[in-house]
Amino acid sequence: MHSSSAAAADPFGDAPPGARQLARGITATWWYTFSAVVFLELFLVLVWGLQVFATPGPPAALLVVAGGGIVWWTSTMVLLAAYRHRVDAEPGIAWRRILVPLLIAVGYGISAGAVTDSWLLALMPIVQSLALMNWPRGIRLRIVVLATVLLICLAVIDGARGAVQSGAPGWVATIYVIMLPAMSVSSLWWWDVLVTLDRARASQSRLAATQERLRVATDVHDLQGHHLQVIALQLELAERLMARDPDGALEQLRAARISVDEARQGTRDLATRFRSVPLGDEVANARDLLSAAGLEVEADIAPDADQAPAAALGPVIRETTTNVLRHGAGGHARLALRRVPEGWRYDVANDVSAARAGEPVGSGLDGVRRRIAEAGGTLEIRDEDGDFVVSVTVPSSDGGDRERMAS
Repeated sequence: MHSSSAAAADPFGDAPPGARQLARGITATWWYTFSAVVFLELFLVLVWGLQVFATPGPPAALLVVAGGGIVWWTSTMVLLAAYRHRVDAEPGIAWRRILVPLLIAVGYGISAGAVTDSWLLALMPIVQSLALMNWPRGIRLRIVVLATVLLICLAVIDGARGAVQSGAPGWVATIYVIMLPAMSVSSLWWWDVLVTLDRARASQSRLAATQERLRVATDVHDLQGHHLQVIALQLELAERLMARDPDGALEQLRAARISVDEARQGTRDLATRFRSVPLGDEVANARDLLSAAGLEVEADIAPDADQAPAAALGPVIRETTTNVLRHGAGGHARLALRRVPEGWRYDVANDVSAARAGEPVGSGLDGVRRRIAEAGGTLEIRDEDGDFVVSVTVPSSDGGDRERMAS
């Protein structure tokens, strides 16, 4: 057996199980990427502002470097937002959306470089803003390499001119400025890799769904085509026998009616086969749904849970999950599906908030009790350490088969 805590997923929607969890993971990764880039930029703006503050000079210099740096830092968020929502098939670069941030970068670079007499600071915002643009494949790498080389040359020039403060603080800021475009682009590269993987996963899911639909269509065609052809032949034969052999024609009509019943039953069995969900997936779906509702969920699922009787336990799992969502309003839940000597046992336990402690649990459990009784199982409802617990035990199908074979 294994225990796990699930992230949220929507087991009843069109998306495959775990799609919501993957979507949240992609969103979280983007915010990690976004935070890393803007933190580096803000760090450099603050470092340059502190250097200007510590250096005697006109008061306007601090306003230009620090205040203008905050404006430029904010404008890079627009570039990052445009990068995230870019369309790969869009021709060229959407200059209208990024023109203002680029102009802000140029204006800040020129003004900050002038008041600090630093060529490195003058080029930093321009290079960084260019690195955050959605360039065609291969161009961004060339831009980053060229910009890094240019920043190194300007750092050497500033050092020779005395524009870089002596000691560790000045050279730490210089090193970070040189590395800023490469670090930003590497963060965006990881984001691009994740987006590519997510699109591949989505394409694979759509392909699997398409293949499944084709398989269903083939099975339905084979089943209905066979039965309809037999029914057509039987009715045609009955029509021919109607005048000279009424009894034979009646027999063919009865055979056609039997064929109709077989076709109907075959269609029902086919639909049931495609609608059925393995019990392990049922419990996992219940776990994900409760997690999506904000509960802390623990699940204990037997490795061979798919061998449990799905017809009996599947509706029970869905009904008890709904009962927890409607009447629990607590903070945690426990799910367990495992083998026992009597067959299979499913337990669901959840805490109940004080506001709902006296509420009735609803009539759904009465239907569960009847269904389990018809399957030869038992249902138990109890309080256990402040948790509301529902335990269902049903005989295993393979055990029933062995008993029938022995008798």
